[in-house]
Order: sequence, then structure tokens, then C-alpha cells
Amino acid sequence: MAKFEVVSDYEPAGDQPVAIKALSDSINAGNQYNTLLGVTGSGKTYTIAKVIEATQKPTLIMTHNKTLAAQLYSEFKQFFPNNHVEYFISYYDYYQPEAYIPRSDLFIEKDSSINEELERLRLSATASLLSFDDVIVIASVSANYGLGNPEEYKAMVQRVEVGFEYSQKAFLIKLVEMGYKRNDKFFDRADFRVNGDVIDIFPAYYEDEFIRVEFFGDEVESISKREYLTNNKIKDLQESIIYSVNPFVVSNDKLATAVKRIEEELDERLDFYTKEQKLVEYQRLKQRVEFDLEMIEGTGMCKGIENYASHLTGQQPGETPYSLLNYFEQMDKDFLLVVDESHVSLSQFRGMHAADRSRKEVLVEYGFRLPSALDNRPLKFEEFIKKAPNYVFVSATPNELELNLSSVVAEQIIRPTGLLDPIIDIVDSEFQVEKLHDEIKKVVAKNERVLVTVLTKKMAEELASYYADLGIKVKYMHSEIDAIQRNHIIRELRLGVFDVLIGINLLREGLDIPETSLVAILDADKEGFLRSKTSLIQTIGRAARNENGRVILFAKKITASMQFAIDETNRRRKIQEEHNILHGITPKSTKRKLDQSLKLEEYDELAWKKEKIEKMPASERKKILIELNRLMKKAAQDLNFEEAIRLRDEISKVKEI
Repeated sequence: MAKFEVVSDYEPAGDQPVAIKALSDSINAGNQYNTLLGVTGSGKTYTIAKVIEATQKPTLIMTHNKTLAAQLYSEFKQFFPNNHVEYFISYYDYYQPEAYIPRSDLFIEKDSSINEELERLRLSATASLLSFDDVIVIASVSANYGLGNPEEYKAMVQRVEVGFEYSQKAFLIKLVEMGYKRNDKFFDRADFRVNGDVIDIFPAYYEDEFIRVEFFGDEVESISKREYLTNNKIKDLQESIIYSVNPFVVSNDKLATAVKRIEEELDERLDFYTKEQKLVEYQRLKQRVEFDLEMIEGTGMCKGIENYASHLTGQQPGETPYSLLNYFEQMDKDFLLVVDESHVSLSQFRGMHAADRSRKEVLVEYGFRLPSALDNRPLKFEEFIKKAPNYVFVSATPNELELNLSSVVAEQIIRPTGLLDPIIDIVDSEFQVEKLHDEIKKVVAKNERVLVTVLTKKMAEELASYYADLGIKVKYMHSEIDAIQRNHIIRELRLGVFDVLIGINLLREGLDIPETSLVAILDADKEGFLRSKTSLIQTIGRAARNENGRVILFAKKITASMQFAIDETNRRRKIQEEHNILHGITPKSTKRKLDQSLKLEEYDELAWKKEKIEKMPASERKKILIELNRLMKKAAQDLNFEEAIRLRDEISKVKEI
């Protein structure tokens, strides 16, 4: 069995060694829940990597944000170059779930565009989990959604070994059952081709390699892995295991059983509509399900096959659906589940099931889906939180839930860079706009940046306009600013095109701008979600990347949330100061290179086109989509998944127009 081994030029520093030992000892002792409370810039990702190395457990790392998932994937690929680090997020470039609005009698058909590279990475993750012990999967909320039965997926494999005899005809039939298509002309992923006694198979989870199996009669003479473009041999293999093209593929026997169960449920539901005299719903459901059954029996697939998941997997109504966590359970040892940014992620996981069910209940009621479609769902929170044998919640501001569950809360306050938590000043909020203007001018004079948080979109826009009239180079950002514009704005801020960014809660997480030395929180005493102790601490942390970091809280009074955030920040600052003095460390601002995957001119051009896109003819919009697709595929090939995801989101925006 391959061992998890961290490859890095760094050694644990500060309080990382204590945190690593505390978490590793707790996990090895069998404690199910643990928390890493780590401040911004303290190296939490490196700590988790060392915990994985110390515990030697296969690991699923989940986060609420696809961009964060891409960043984590890149980092863990670097930490574990000799192990299997996989990536599992939604594979849609564009996704519009089906829905029905009774009031206007409007049915919205499911519409989606699948990103082949992300689909390949998902298949690679499931295949690796069934093939290797040293697997780390970085996942978004997709890991909580229903998948096929891993036992069935594991059974639907074709194993070939040199020297063994296989009927070539049976071998090819098995590949077809697994979802592969014969394609002798345009060989691509999930295809196979035949040339005499030579069979080439392009596994659905491979990127640019394929498997060649050479027969002599019915005996396998040789197996090799080859380059897709050149056909050059990479290496000889003694054996190979081919997995099916998707997790919902089942054997013919299971498929026949599933079809029978669907037919029985359809008859029951049609009887119900007949008794209720709902003729429209009767006809609607009958037409849809019978068409789906024809497709399933003919091809093994249909559009929206996931809605029949409970029948395909043989599960009973209400039973916990299979998910990526079940694939970890197929391994011979316990696994570790790390929840990144747990203060946000756990809340999002909690709300997934209710939102999914409310939409599907309407579809079922009005005859668009069978009741069993309700069982194609994400995990309920109570199912998710008990599913893994070991959890580590990671956050700078864990909620009471994580703290109460955890046997060990390991604090990681010290930053190896020596950077201190920012100084906090409390300023009377009367004339706060004018007072902030004076502070901004001081920061700008030092060629540093300012982040300002307000409570409403209108305030963000009006404050930006007011400061612009006073000669300040300023922009605003809120939820109505789309993905490409957000990236464009942040990049310009870092480059110094403008100096002040005004926003709302968008400034809490994920904004890593080392050039920021001042964070101003207007109306800090207005208690609520945006001014809770968690939000305040997260916002304050945005100034912790700069040696001159400072925060101003504009308020008339000190609320309980403000006091907690102030006390906690001062406590962390004191710990860091003592460590710096003891070890002779001089704090230095974090240095982070700008993303060079797109030139600034390209950002400018794309942003300009987006502003004008509604007025453009369809032919021009098509050109933009082609260009965005090109850039997205290039980013994915370069393993720059953060950029690929951003471009994918932008493609969705353009398609909506």
C-alpha cells in the first residue's frame, strides 16, 4: 500500500506542530469530531496535509465554494505528488434544474451542458477510490448528492490479465454494457475500437491515454498503456481494470428489475390520478415515464435518469441515497472527512435537502415526476454528520456546533510569516463617511489598498460615487456583479488601477489581497448577520496579510459581537507578538503573485463585451461563447481550475441572455 507522504520545502512552524499532534492523536484515538481553529495565513492547509500524513487515512476534503475547491486541489496536488489526489465538483458548465410554477402553469425543462473534463475528473475520483488506498478527494457540495451504488459500480468492471483467456465477443459486449461505444473512426473518451485481434479502450476517466489489449485467439497476449495522440507505448501492463462510463450504469439483470419497479410505481401513481380525477397529471406522467422507459430499455440511459436512482440502486423509499462518501466506505480502512470553512460549509450542507425537496415535491404533485424522484436527493444534514468515522472542521471562526461536537479543538494562532492580527480602532460613526475619507487619503499616499464594508447595495454604490467625486479611485462590488467583472475588479485593485473597494458580505471570505492595509467597517454596531461576531472576525482577517494591517470599526456603541471580535483579535495578536519576540521574527507582508492565466487586456476586452452583450447580435454572442470555451478548456488543461470555474460561470451567464 502506498503511503501518504507530504513533499514540501517547509517544516511545521509556530504552533503548527502542536496542532498537528493534537489532531492526529485525537483521530488515532478514535474521536469522531475535531476542530482546527486557524487564523488567516497560519497555514491551515499545510497542517491538514501533515495530519493526513500522520494518520495515513484516505481523505475527503469538502468546501462550500467551487473556487476554494480548485485552490485546495492545486495545493494538495503539490503536497502529495506521489499519491492520488482527485477532484470532484459539479460537472456542469451550465445547469438549469427542471421546475414547475403552478401559478403561471410554467414548466421549466432541465437544461444543462456537461464539462467533459470535470466529468472525467469525477470518474477518475470514483475509480481511484475503488482501486487505491492513498486517495485524497477535494470536493464541493456535489459529494453530498446521490450517486450510483458503489457495489454495483465496482461489479461493473472488465478485468483483463496477460495470459488469461477471454471470449473477444463477450469482452466487447461487456464494454457496451458498461456504457462504452464502438468508434473505429473518431476514437475518443468512453469509446473502444477494434482492429483484428487488437482492441483499444479509452477509459472515461483517462485524460490523454488509452489501453491496448492484444489477443492471440482468445488469449490476452499483451496489454499496454499508450498515448492518445501518438499511439506511442507508455508502458506494458500485466493487468488492467476498466470501470464503467458513469456510476449509474448497472447490469442487464439489475436494469430489468429497475424497469419492472418503475412500471409498478407508474401504475400505482396513475391509479391515484384516476381516483383524484386529475386527467392532465395522468396523461403528463404517463407520457414522460413511458418515453423514459423506452430509452432505458433501448440504451440503458435516459435524460434525467438520476430521478430513477432508487430503482436502479434497489433502495427503498426514504433510504439514505448513495453518495461519494459510500465510495470511501468501500475502502478497507477508515477515512477522514475535512470540512473547510466549516462555519459556512455546514450551514450550506444543512439547507441543501430542504431546497431540493421543495422543488421536486411540486414536480411530483403535478405529474412531472414519480414520487421516487424525491429519493434522488442530497444527504440530510443528520445523515452527513454521522456518515464519516473521523471529521476535522477547519475555520478561523468555528460555530458552536463544531465546538460542541469536537473532542479536540486545536488552535493555530501563530503565522510562520510573523504577521500580526490587525490593530483595531473604534471611531464614532457620526460623520463616518467624512472621517473614512481622511483615513483613505493616508493609506493611498503609501500606495496601499482599502476595503470598506457597508450594509446595503445602495450604500455601496452611493458611497463609491461620493468618493469618486472627491477624487478617490474607487469601485464597488456586490452580488449583482457577475463572475468575470468580480475577477476583473479584484485584479485591478491589486494592480493599483484603483485604491478602494466597497462591498457588503462579499468581503468576508476568499478575498486574499495582501496589498490591503486598511479595512473599514461602517455601522459596525448594527447587530445582524453582516455584523455578527463570525462576520466581524472574518472581515477583520482581510487586513491580516499586510504588516501595516489596521481595522476601523465605526460605531456609536460596542455591541457584544464587536467586543468578542476585538477581544479575540487582541488575544491572537498578543500570542503572535510573544512568538515573534521569542524567535526574533520581523513581520513581513504576504507576497502573492498575480494570476497570469489571462492578460489584463483580455480581462478588459471580456469585461467590456459583457457590458455590451445584451445589445449584441446573436452572431457576436456566439463568438464570445467560443472564445470563453477556448479559454476555459485551456485553463483546465493547465490545471488552473479556479480560472476554469470562473469562465464556466461566465459562459452560463452569457447563455442566459
